[in-house]
Amino acid sequence: MTSTFTAQTLPPPRKKHRTLAQGVVEHITGSIQQGVLKPGDKLPTESAIMEQHGVSRTVVREAISHLQAAGWAQTRHGIGTFVIERSNAGLAINAESIVTVMDVLAMLELRISMEAEAAWLAAARRSEAQVAELAKVLGAMQRSVARGSPAVDADVQFHLLIAQSTGNRYFVDILSQLGTTIIPRARVNMPQLGHDDPAIYLERVNREHEDIFNAILRKDPEAARAAMRTHLSNSRERLRQAQQQLESNGA
Repeated sequence: MTSTFTAQTLPPPRKKHRTLAQGVVEHITGSIQQGVLKPGDKLPTESAIMEQHGVSRTVVREAISHLQAAGWAQTRHGIGTFVIERSNAGLAINAESIVTVMDVLAMLELRISMEAEAAWLAAARRSEAQVAELAKVLGAMQRSVARGSPAVDADVQFHLLIAQSTGNRYFVDILSQLGTTIIPRARVNMPQLGHDDPAIYLERVNREHEDIFNAILRKDPEAARAAMRTHLSNSRERLRQAQQQLESNGA
């Protein structure tokens, strides 16, 4: 039976967090882990969460986006956001352990092999609805780039949608558990490390996303695989060169 929890049901957070959104995320995930919230339960409304945490609607929506990307919750349009059963038991990857440049480089190596094949499968299996969602998220990223915003959440959603388009839930499970850690600029300042102009950097990344999308749109698996491999390999190479420069400066 599905139950709805009010903001008063959940105990208030007690510690400071790096960001307001993270505070909301950790509060809700903590309630889930403690069994206060269970799979199938409906989260409090945006207004209730705003009032409880003293944050804006934008912060609440960012937190909900993180919960979705990490596989904790699912939003049903017009109904609300619900806790879902996570299916990552036994997966020995701790997102919080990905903190250094070398950690991010190692993660990119894993993603190159995994997501290149995911893109191949997505191009072969995607539905019209899925490609429409990809187009919508790509548009959101393009608008963010125009504003000079890093668009980390939209980037995560883009890669998750490709994973979902494979029809293989294990791709989704792994990327969902990693959340925003799959995006290098969510962990390190890529333009700053590479002495690059942020706008030029984001535009370059955006063009790579467009190449992936266009291949999936055309239902061209080989081109999709190549475009994804190019995108992630470029990210790895940019980060590797930046790391080498950093080490040289510190020598």
